[in-house]
This record gives sequence, C-alpha cells and structure tokens, in this order.
Amino acid sequence: MTLPLEGIKIIDLSIYLPGPLCSQMLADFGAEVIKIEPLNGESGRWLNPFLGGQGALFYQVNRNKKSMALNLKTEAGKEIFKGLVQQADVLLEQFRPGVMEKMGLGYEDLKTINPGLVYCSVTGYGHSGPFKYVAGHDLNYQSTAGITGLNGDIRKPAMSGVQTADIGGGSLHAVIAILLALMARKTTGKGQFCDVSMLDGAISFLPYCLGGWSSQGELPERGQGVLSGGYACYQIYGTADGQYVSLGAIEEKFWQGFCEKIGFPEYIEWQWVANKQEEMIRTIEARMKTRTCSEWTQFFADDDICFAPVLNLQEMSEHPQVKARNMIMTVENFKDTGKDLMIMGNPIKLSDTPAIVKNEFAEIGQNTDEILQQLGYSRDTIDRLRAEKAIK
Repeated sequence: MTLPLEGIKIIDLSIYLPGPLCSQMLADFGAEVIKIEPLNGESGRWLNPFLGGQGALFYQVNRNKKSMALNLKTEAGKEIFKGLVQQADVLLEQFRPGVMEKMGLGYEDLKTINPGLVYCSVTGYGHSGPFKYVAGHDLNYQSTAGITGLNGDIRKPAMSGVQTADIGGGSLHAVIAILLALMARKTTGKGQFCDVSMLDGAISFLPYCLGGWSSQGELPERGQGVLSGGYACYQIYGTADGQYVSLGAIEEKFWQGFCEKIGFPEYIEWQWVANKQEEMIRTIEARMKTRTCSEWTQFFADDDICFAPVLNLQEMSEHPQVKARNMIMTVENFKDTGKDLMIMGNPIKLSDTPAIVKNEFAEIGQNTDEILQQLGYSRDTIDRLRAEKAIK
C-alpha cells in the first residue's frame, strides 16, 4: 500500500509539543521525517516524568521519525543542514521570529537553495504584529485569545487541562498549512512560507462565542452561557460516588427524553427559561447524587439523550468506542521498564490509505551516519565531523 505522503521528506527542527505532533501525524501517513536535534538531544527528551531513561512525554509525539544530531552553531553543521534542505520538501521549525535568520537559515536564505521548499514556522504570535518576539506558552495564548476567560465558573477563570493552543492552534494548523502548500506547489512548482501562530489558531476556536457576542451585543459571562454551564440541559452533574456525568440535551427531543426519564416532566417547558435554570440545576443535581456514575450510565444506556460519564484517562483508554477506533495503543514492558507505554493512535481515518503507526522511537542521532552517507559524505569525513562536535 502506498501512503499519501510517501516520497515527501520533512526536516523537523521543532521541540516539545506543537511541531513534533504535527510531524508525527505526517510521518504516520508516509512522510520521511528527519528530526534534527542538538548533540544532547531535543529538550523534550528530558522533561519529567521519565520512562526508560527519557521523558515519557517525548514518546507521545516523536514516533516514526529518524534522528540526526547536528550542531547548527558550527559552519560544518550549517553546511550539512543546507545539503539536507536541497533534498527536502518541507522544513518545520518552532523558533521565535529571527532566530533562523541570524543563523543564515531563514526562509529567504533557504529558498535560494531549494525554490520548492515548503517552510513552516510555528510560533506563539506569528511573524508579524507587535507581539511577534514575545515569549509565551499554551496558557498565555489561550488567555490572549479569550479562551481562558470563558473557562471556569463565575468565581474565576480555569486553566485547561489540555494544551488547546499548542495542539489545535499549532500542531493541527501546521499540518493543514503544510498540506495546502504542498498542493499549491503541484500547480506553481514553488514552495512558500507558512506562518502558523498558536494565538491565531486558538482564536479560530471561537466561532460560536463570537457569534453570540456579535448578535447579542453583550460579552459572554463565564459559566452563564448555554454551552458554558448556565443551563440545566447542557451541564455537568455530580453523582453519589463523587464522580461526574455530562448532559448535552440541547435539542428539545433530548431534553424531553431526559426530563421524562429522570422524573421531572414539568421541566420540559422550562428548557430556555433563564430564571428557572438555577432551580433546575440544583434539583437535578440532588437527584443525580442519589446514584453512582456507573448506575446513571446504565440507567440512561438505552436512551438517546446525549448523556455520558466524565471519564479519567484509564477509563477512557478502556472504553469500547476508543478501543474500536484504535485511539489508544499499548507498548508493553516499554524498554524493559516493566511499565506499559500508552500512546495515541492517529485520529485521521482514511479508507484506502490509512495511517501506519509503527511505534518506533529513534535515539539521539541514531540515523546521523545513514543520512550523511546519503548526502555523499565519506566515512572519514563523518568521523572528522564527529570529532569536531559538528555531529553526534
């Protein structure tokens, strides 16, 4: 089977989460990803917690890639890198604007070497605007985008337990940008610069929020909206065992079915009555606390009302739907640690050319010699470059 990205070579300079997850998704569909790391390895390898001598988080976003340890602070390292770029289709990097240019490796420099190069830069705030040099992390991008201010209850905003801006704003938008640029290259024969901002991507998650604000003329109040905790029909309720269940009965038929089944038929007509919400939420919460989470899940199992338990990660990994979609995979006794490594499957399901997840993780510089030999470097030259600490 030929995968859709076979023959595409990606040079990946990115670190931690946004860029590596992007290149991993592309690698699953056949792209050859060469991960360029410092001689001591990408910093994501050394994040706690550790598993098998390295950061367990690293393994979540770096499968199916080759590793080349290259010192880009040396002239020899830069020359090797330029040789790689000549043969590459895509360059992915995650530095702040200006860093690559200072090394003489920015887009304007590299497109003279390879006019067909798709150069994707993932940054916090993008390559334009007054914040382009400002440092940030996922929490900062979500906060600036207005997302953090919408999370939580009326007392204070809440941090997301998921890196929404990094993944959705960065990783997934980078995948889209790269694929679009590769498609455009088929027509133009030229590559281009892909400016992916995690702030921009985070803002793109706000269509309903912006629509509500625009139409009503009032800013949404945290914890008070239909989709943010202010209404009984779209709510999280506690149960007798200290667990939680979620109800998403927005459509009238779902709300009616829920109210009739739980024994509050009088609430059906109050679904959108604002001054009745607090009373309904309080009463339903009291009713929900008469049974455990699993008991309520079983109680509503045959009802079409948009009801689901709030699962933890272990419960999620054992869910039959998750298993059926191969979204959590287990590498048993990972690196002889006696522990199993749980990793994500690929969420993109194609009928004819599905992703292939190999769960192979390169050590630092594992493929350095192989890649240099493909570029025409002799054994003696490779040994000399290693002695000069240009490579590992």
